[in-house]
Amino acid sequence: MGRTRRAAGRRIDSLAKWLLKFRIIAIPARIIAGSSLAWSLVSRTDRIRTNRLKDKILKDTRPEHISIIMDGNRRFAWSREIETKVGHERGKEKLKQVMDWVLDLNIQYLSVYALSTENIKERSQEELNSLYELYTEGLNEMANDPKIHNMKVKVQAVGRLEMLPENVRNAIKNIEEKTSSYSDFLFTVCLAYGGREEIVDAVRKVADEHSKGEITLEEIDTKKISSKLYTANLPDPDLVIRTSGEERISNFLLWQIAYSELHFTDVHWPSFSKQDLYEAIDSYQSRRRRYGE
Repeated sequence: MGRTRRAAGRRIDSLAKWLLKFRIIAIPARIIAGSSLAWSLVSRTDRIRTNRLKDKILKDTRPEHISIIMDGNRRFAWSREIETKVGHERGKEKLKQVMDWVLDLNIQYLSVYALSTENIKERSQEELNSLYELYTEGLNEMANDPKIHNMKVKVQAVGRLEMLPENVRNAIKNIEEKTSSYSDFLFTVCLAYGGREEIVDAVRKVADEHSKGEITLEEIDTKKISSKLYTANLPDPDLVIRTSGEERISNFLLWQIAYSELHFTDVHWPSFSKQDLYEAIDSYQSRRRRYGE
């Protein structure tokens, strides 16, 4: 269905571009497009549509845990001919907004894929340094954010954190200590994270317990493996959202998403809107109704 909509959208775009070649259409189209009244009308219509969608999803069962693969910061920057660093900065600001939207919906668990182990190996040191600065800045901002404390949001980072530089690890330690007593909401940021690596680390812990005689072979089951994952204190995600048009998981929460609903959207992460979030949740709810859950 998603691919069909995108194909239809591309055909409509092509038709619109062809029509705009004709002056009789192009001239009034440009006048309307530049009109503040037109933009006001579009903006108001979008707000009404978004509010109606919010009302709709609040009447149904919302996901307990939403996970987001925040993809598209670089493509967002390239499409606007701005520096990649600016794209990452916009992505950081977008995460703040999305956290607010999720808290407003009273969704208890939010986890995001911020940096993979592959990213660390493949990206330039210059880009990684920019990212590390943003993570440090963002985590320290959250540690002092009144809303985090008023809403009692516990914040944690998971992954092979030893791969991160000291400034990022210090920022993680700072926010985890400042929010350790909270339990109303849990925000998890996956840094230096890889799903396969997480499973390997969990199996090593189980194997170590078995070698020490602490557990028998028969006691090793899915629950035992789950208890050794980085996300052992999280329920499995109900809904996984990926931005920027890619329809793959990219080594994210491989064990945990066995039964999760997946939602892919074409928008780059910095352009992800409140309506995009609501549409993902609405899609999740529609699937649950269809499955009779």
